[in-house]
Amino acid sequence: MSAMFRALENRNYRIWAGGALVSNIGTWMQRIAQDWLVLTVLTNHDGAAVGITTGLQFLPMLLLGPYGGVLADRYRKRIILLCTQVAMGITGLAIGLLVVTDTAQLWHAYLAALCLGIASAIDAPARQVFVSELVGQDNISNAVALNSASFNTARLTGPAIAGVLIAWVGTGPVFLLNAASYVGVIISLLLINTSLLVPSARAKRGKHQVAEGVNYVRKRPDLMLIMVLVGILGAFGMNVPITNALMATTEFGVGPGEFGLLGSIMAVGTLAGALLAARRSGPRLRFLLGGALGLGAFTLLGSVSPSFWVYAAVLIPVGLASITFLNSCNTSIQLSVEPQFRGRVLALYLGILQGGTAVGAPLMGWIGSEFGARWSVAAGGIVVLLTGLAAVIVVSRRSRLTFRGAIRVAFSGKREPAV
Repeated sequence: MSAMFRALENRNYRIWAGGALVSNIGTWMQRIAQDWLVLTVLTNHDGAAVGITTGLQFLPMLLLGPYGGVLADRYRKRIILLCTQVAMGITGLAIGLLVVTDTAQLWHAYLAALCLGIASAIDAPARQVFVSELVGQDNISNAVALNSASFNTARLTGPAIAGVLIAWVGTGPVFLLNAASYVGVIISLLLINTSLLVPSARAKRGKHQVAEGVNYVRKRPDLMLIMVLVGILGAFGMNVPITNALMATTEFGVGPGEFGLLGSIMAVGTLAGALLAARRSGPRLRFLLGGALGLGAFTLLGSVSPSFWVYAAVLIPVGLASITFLNSCNTSIQLSVEPQFRGRVLALYLGILQGGTAVGAPLMGWIGSEFGARWSVAAGGIVVLLTGLAAVIVVSRRSRLTFRGAIRVAFSGKREPAV
């Protein structure tokens, strides 16, 4: 099998990847439906309300994610995932029934987003660590990249399907289809051969386990750099669904089909980035720095796009840059963190990433509502670009490179200084 897909030689991983793909498609369909429901049905194009909904979905990861990491380090990941998938399926079913019966109110959407966020805070750390148990350390880099490819294949198809369905039958059936998609993951978890898993070393019971994970990160400058970057980029560079919704409706005046298409077009870039990452043997600093700089530059370019189709085209490199950055961060953590701390460090990483998104979402929505969609996109691009440049300066100082040399590292493979 090609080196790009070597993790698929593992039967357990193939089963897991199949179920995850079905669920990921449903998740992206619901994300589009959720934003469209809040923006056009439950409010009168209120960008701040969309931001609050997104914030409620991601904020629990910031608050509860570290405890989810403790659970992932202490208990069997497969059992945790079975419980969280059932919970998320029930939540999707509930909001779907409310929408199709015309009884949904804005607070219902807020509550559903919060419930999904709480379940995700427990699910995400266990899901990330479970990948290493499926394939072992030798193939973890490839498996992480293939997970991203699966996620972005869903991102490519899910929004387009959702856009067509919303225009045809409304948002309610989309929520119900997402609820049904969780069955795919549950079946895949039940079919996995547990005797072939490579279980990680479990953390012992004890007090202050969350603090232990935080202290572990504080002693690692490379991890600290990752955490700072993902927090800022999560807040200002990863709220594309909100800015897309605002650009689609207020700037370009298009409908749900075109709005869903924006997500699919961006997924062309993220899928390409994930497949390119699958060819690499491990993380590279230049991809982390280059991804951050590229995300800021292309986001800023998107803010001045003169038409819908130009804006859509710019989303392709935006997607490629974002997934390149995130894959580099995730793989660096998976390969460099000791197994007994991996769940807590990944939980902290995901908490900061999604917590940053939660904090930034209402702000980005407010900027779009008050000053216009283009200003919301531009603000995010400027902050991300300045953050990327600041990271280059930090790397240049720690590695005794010149600023020009650090920039060269971000876009070439000649030198790879330690952070």
